[in-house]
Amino acid sequence: MARTVQSRFRHGYCKHNPRKMVKTWAEKEMRNLIRIHQSGILCPEPVFLRSHVLVMDFIGTDGWPAPLLKDCDLSDSKARELYLQCIHMVRTLYHTCKLIHADLSEFNMLYHEGRVYVIDVSQSVEHDHPHALEFLRKDCTNITDFFRKKGVCTLTMKELFNFVTDVTITDDNIDAYLDHVMEMSVNRTQDDITEQQKIDDEVFKNAFIPRTLDEVIDFERDFSKAQTGKTDHILYQTVTGLKADLTGAQQKPVLLESKTDLSEAHTDLTEPDKSVVDSDEEESDSDNESDDSNKAALSLRPRDESPNSKKERKQKVKEEQREKRKNKIPKHVKKKKEKMGKSGKKS
Repeated sequence: MARTVQSRFRHGYCKHNPRKMVKTWAEKEMRNLIRIHQSGILCPEPVFLRSHVLVMDFIGTDGWPAPLLKDCDLSDSKARELYLQCIHMVRTLYHTCKLIHADLSEFNMLYHEGRVYVIDVSQSVEHDHPHALEFLRKDCTNITDFFRKKGVCTLTMKELFNFVTDVTITDDNIDAYLDHVMEMSVNRTQDDITEQQKIDDEVFKNAFIPRTLDEVIDFERDFSKAQTGKTDHILYQTVTGLKADLTGAQQKPVLLESKTDLSEAHTDLTEPDKSVVDSDEEESDSDNESDDSNKAALSLRPRDESPNSKKERKQKVKEEQREKRKNKIPKHVKKKKEKMGKSGKKS
């Protein structure tokens, strides 16, 4: 897997032999499927490859193939659930598999047993592809457009791009980050999006974004502008992991850094509902108790623990945390219900 998915093309390929081309694409699909399946993303498991024939798992029930996502009639709650799964999938593809799908849409995802399976990964590229970030922005646009039509309060394309590429988002803060950005999306309506913001989004889709600092054309010029607060047209901070003013590495997501200040300002301006505060306190207490229990479970380990048993123990704790998150009501959903309740009382 050390070779890139594009390395077989470094000596060119035969354009006059369709069978050789099909074989090449089958090999590429096999490599990408292996990498994606090993990362835990739902996809057909590859079985074997012989010449231009690729055998993989069948996704379906009783011989009937699973439908494409575009052909499914989804409820509002299921659409929100699948949207979160999709954006997690794109981020895992980017950071764990080091791949960008490059053609991700409702036409290349299967809906099976309430989950989304990604297919058609032969055209997926690695980060060092010259058009990698263009493909990623296209994938983000396709996902946003599809789920927005389903009535989901989606992130903007730029917000989703930043979520996927932000290197400061970790397993410890990803839930807090998503709660914050989803809360922003719930409180934002289409009327709040100005024409200038729409133009800026279109510009962002087609703008050149350096993948590394080596690709930055004039860093000194950008640094000087950043010191004066002119960072609107500097687009590579999130991808490269730099601070907004380019003075060093960003240690924490920018949205989470400003979240405390925003919450304090909101508390000063509005009086919170007591029932909501009580429920949040109970929820935080339960979360703290679960964190303490998880820490205790991690600390109570045998002195001569083998690597395999350590891995199994950590996996068990992660699964318990995942099950608790499934039953937890997101904060942005709570606030949306609270907002709807207040508007109903006023009317």
